[in-house]
Amino acid sequence: MVKLIAVDLDGTLLNENNQVSNENLEAIKLAQTLGVEVVVATGRAYFDVKAIFKDTGLKTWIIGANGATIHQPNGELFHSVPINRVEALNILDWLEQEGFYYEVFSNDSIITPQNGRELLAIEMDRVTSGNPDVGIEQLKHAAEKQYSQTGFSFIHSCQDLAQTELNFYNILAFSFDEDKLKRGRAHFGEKTDLTIVSSAKHNFELEHRDASKGIALKILANKLNINIGATAAVGDSFNDLSMLGVAGRSAAMGNAPKEIKESCHEVTLSNVEDGVAHYIYSLIRDNSK
Repeated sequence: MVKLIAVDLDGTLLNENNQVSNENLEAIKLAQTLGVEVVVATGRAYFDVKAIFKDTGLKTWIIGANGATIHQPNGELFHSVPINRVEALNILDWLEQEGFYYEVFSNDSIITPQNGRELLAIEMDRVTSGNPDVGIEQLKHAAEKQYSQTGFSFIHSCQDLAQTELNFYNILAFSFDEDKLKRGRAHFGEKTDLTIVSSAKHNFELEHRDASKGIALKILANKLNINIGATAAVGDSFNDLSMLGVAGRSAAMGNAPKEIKESCHEVTLSNVEDGVAHYIYSLIRDNSK
């Protein structure tokens, strides 16, 4: 019997308009009334998730920043694993030298460079002028989705953070330059004290090595006295693999890449077809048998 369901957000619970559909909302609330714990597990910051849920009446556990934070349904921080401050500043210094747009998830804001959006605009022009087959509208949509988050705070450079006491939970690097992304992934892939994942085509994300959705799911299941075998998880991207791998049951969204589908027990419908609701209802039916 499934007692806890972990649900990814972007590309999973959220539809093409970055909204939670009524069907998905009703399915989650039904699961909760039946005594099943629901946790949203996302690469987004906690406060950004709360803004998305503001008018839904939904209250769940939230695994944020790819597992670096866990917040209780009442909003209290239960668990966190920040990146070492010296390491974080070194990461940001390297990203600035390489000309990356980046975001740093802290306690109550998403910190990003003042010139970051200008950098991405320049990259868009360069990529589309060099490759006419690449659609500018698709790139603009990807950038606008990144900018649609809540809680941005702008800095001139990472040196502005050197004297602060902020916690740094997640560092996201974003670029439309594939070679630049490859260099970044290769550079940080050699770091044994970091976890590196990708949640979308144009990014990679860095957390403490002890932070991942899978680790956070284990911590939360233990907190709630739920055997990890009695958990289920659903997601669509590579940053979901750690939780899809540890959950007792796993489902890939219909819009997920082939590699994600092959790693899961089953495949549900896509995020524009209320795939989360479809999966939750199937779990509830199995629980009632």
